Amino acid sequence: MAEIRERTDADLDVCVVLLKDVHELAGYPINWPKDPWRWLTPEDGLGSWVAVVDGQVAGHVALTAQGAQGASVERLFVDPKATGAGIGRQLLEYAVTTAGELGRRLSLEVVDNRGPAVRLYRRAGWQETGRTAIDWGGDQASEVIHFDAPDPGGDGVRASSDRL
Repeated sequence: MAEIRERTDADLDVCVVLLKDVHELAGYPINWPKDPWRWLTPEDGLGSWVAVVDGQVAGHVALTAQGAQGASVERLFVDPKATGAGIGRQLLEYAVTTAGELGRRLSLEVVDNRGPAVRLYRRAGWQETGRTAIDWGGDQASEVIHFDAPDPGGDGVRASSDRL
């Protein structure tokens, strides 16, 4: 099990290296950012966290504000050498809990070429709420899939504005 802690500026270089590995091996993000350090720190961010295993950063997740009551999971990735160890699920659960503590409805978007990510979200109880065609995915992706988080109380019911 990983330790989840707030990401520090000192973590950014290793996060960029891991992100580059994920990009090259798994195609996330589809389009490599011009400034990956800035990309990992969205302007509307509510926080960024890393998963640490044996003293090494092994994953990353960020939350961004979506209006006054919403939040979105962003920049979720795991070191390719650590996939399958439950780190992605742990980071996702941390995001759900944190959004709940902030009183925000949580959602995320993922491109349709991310099969393992889509399976992770569905196994974790996230509910697909729609799809939007995209033109920036080239031959790698044609849609963005929208998901809403499960209730942070763990009853499997997705969060909605009337539950806050």
